[in-house]
Parts: sequence; structure tokens; C-alpha cells
Amino acid sequence: MIALAALDIAGTTVDEGGAVYRVLAEVVAEHGPPASDAELRRWMGADKRAALAALTRDPDAADGLHERFATRLAEHYARQPPAPFRGVPEALASLRDAGTRVALTTGFDRRITDLLLTEVGWRVGEHLDAVVCASEVGSGRPAPDLIRRAMELTGVDDPGQVLAAGDTELDLLAGHAAGAGEVIGVLTGAQTRAELELHRPTRILPGLAALPEALAAR
Repeated sequence: MIALAALDIAGTTVDEGGAVYRVLAEVVAEHGPPASDAELRRWMGADKRAALAALTRDPDAADGLHERFATRLAEHYARQPPAPFRGVPEALASLRDAGTRVALTTGFDRRITDLLLTEVGWRVGEHLDAVVCASEVGSGRPAPDLIRRAMELTGVDDPGQVLAAGDTELDLLAGHAAGAGEVIGVLTGAQTRAELELHRPTRILPGLAALPEALAAR
């Protein structure tokens, strides 16, 4: 039985066109040497403040850089609003109708997260059971803190009854670190099947819309 589905936001449930990584790269390059594609890919799915500190090698500047990142990303979303991936709202509703609680977890802080959720029209209590941001836990991915906090908020004690899903290797590593019974990769984000397969997902799906059918076929 899956009691909780802990799902990433950008690239997994919400399509924002990869803007987060383009803006991240811009902010890093404005501060100093640009990050390589390989460096950026290692930080996909991570706490964005931690990513900026690591990519610029300047932890003291991280707070200011994160403010610039958040402001610029919000401006981008105002011009090009994010939207749920096709079929995802129906998949979330199907999970909740079946008794599975749904929590979103993210490397964003609350400011960007609330903006995204407002754009797509999702609210806790109506469409979701909980939302957890990296800024609200001790450590972001690949640590299990986001998932464990989602468990606390939704009253789920057994990690074996948790399904963790995301589009990055850090999502998968966090799922394994939390002891989730299902750790699922999706191909709607920036990382490839080959990259995700390195981290032993339970399964890989073309997108989260396929999740209810996949669970029904178990």
C-alpha cells in the first residue's frame, strides 16, 4: 500500500520549461566563472541556495545570489507562466481518491514555491496534502529531510509506504535515503533515462501522468 506520494515540483509535476536552470546558470556566470553543463547537472534538484554557494565557490555570497535568482525566476514566470504537465492534475486527484496522500517537495524556497503553486492553481487541502521546501528542513536533497518532513505533515510513519518520484538523480537518492518503498524517476525533466538508471529507481516512467496506471498494475 502507498500511503504517501512525495513528488518533486519543477520537471516532475510542473512544466516550467527548464527556466530554473537557465536562470541559475545566468546568476552564476554574472558572479564569476560560468558553470559547466556537467556542474549544473550535478545540482539539479538541490536546494538552490546550496547550489549557488557550490557553483560560485562563494558561500558568503549565497544569500544575495539567491535573492537575485528568486527575483529573476519570478520575472520569468510572470512572462511565461508554468503549467502542470499534461495529465498530472488528474493523476494527483486519482491518487488522493484512492487514499494516498500527496505531498510536493522542492529545492525552491517558499517564495518561488508559492508562486508556482498559485500559477497552476494547486492548494493544500484541496489538491495536495502538504508542501515542503528546502528552506524549511535541515538539508536539501540528496538528504531525506524533505521526504521525512512530508511524512510528518501527513501522518505517515512507515517509509515503506512512501513513494518518492522526481526527474533528477538527487530526487532518487533522497528517496533511497528516506527508505521509500517506491523510488520512481520520470523523463519530463532535464535528466536522461541513462542518468536516472544509475541510481536504481524502482521504475522509470515517461511522466507522472502514468503513475496511477503503473501502481494499479503492480
